[in-house]
Amino acid sequence: MGLKIYINGQIVPQEDAKISVFDHGLLYGDGVFEGIRAYNGKIFTLDEHLDRLYDSATAISLKIPITKAEMAEAIKKTMKANNLADSYIRLVVTRGVGKLGLDPNKCATPQIIIITDTIELYPKALYEKGLDIVTVTTIRNHFSALDPKIKSLNYLNNILAKVESIQAGAGEALMLNKDGYVAECAGDNVFIFKNNILRTPPSSAGILVGITRNVVMKLATEMGVQVREELMTRYDLYIADECFLTGTAAEIIPVVKIDGRTIGTGKPGKLTLDLLKRYRDLTQNGR
Repeated sequence: MGLKIYINGQIVPQEDAKISVFDHGLLYGDGVFEGIRAYNGKIFTLDEHLDRLYDSATAISLKIPITKAEMAEAIKKTMKANNLADSYIRLVVTRGVGKLGLDPNKCATPQIIIITDTIELYPKALYEKGLDIVTVTTIRNHFSALDPKIKSLNYLNNILAKVESIQAGAGEALMLNKDGYVAECAGDNVFIFKNNILRTPPSSAGILVGITRNVVMKLATEMGVQVREELMTRYDLYIADECFLTGTAAEIIPVVKIDGRTIGTGKPGKLTLDLLKRYRDLTQNGR
């Protein structure tokens, strides 16, 4: 049996889950989204994801037509329809159907789409061996052009970076900002560990402030590890003892090579593996 998809209050078979060609989410990438994980039937960090979704919508003057509580219930209803205890939840809100042209006021009602499925962003073996990443020429969107903190349907900046990494034969794309500082990867936040300090770029570097990123920073602090949000260059990454990426789909994945340079011992580091274990223990308990 196929998946069941939630669209505007109705749960329908995936073959019937369709949107209009005049939806501005399709025509112009006008909308917002979230990726959320459920473990053992429990939705992990749901409140944080919903807060970010509604903040992103507010930032683009998009009024989501249901409350956060109603959205949470809709997600749970969709999960139940698909009988998936462990799932990846894609929550999409588009500007809705409208006339041709950029004017969002020509759209009547925003559309809400909820997909609950499975996802494997990276093969299991890479969590044991580590990932190779490469710096790409596509820079991260400047915050005054399109603030990366807005998780919008306009993801072409990230996709162009991902295309570069695929063409280079690397597992992920490292993106810099306009000033040459490390921002993030195409789909994940980046961390390094050096001299007993865990460092990650600040929001001012032009990043999406990841939910998983925040959880990892909290876990590291609870372990007694000093955590800093600091501007970093590629040099800082090259000389790191450990490097890893974080994201809802990726969770925590080790990085062992950047731009052909071996990071640390060339194997996933002790802190990285410890954090991954603690993170997975946490997700199994839900929150």
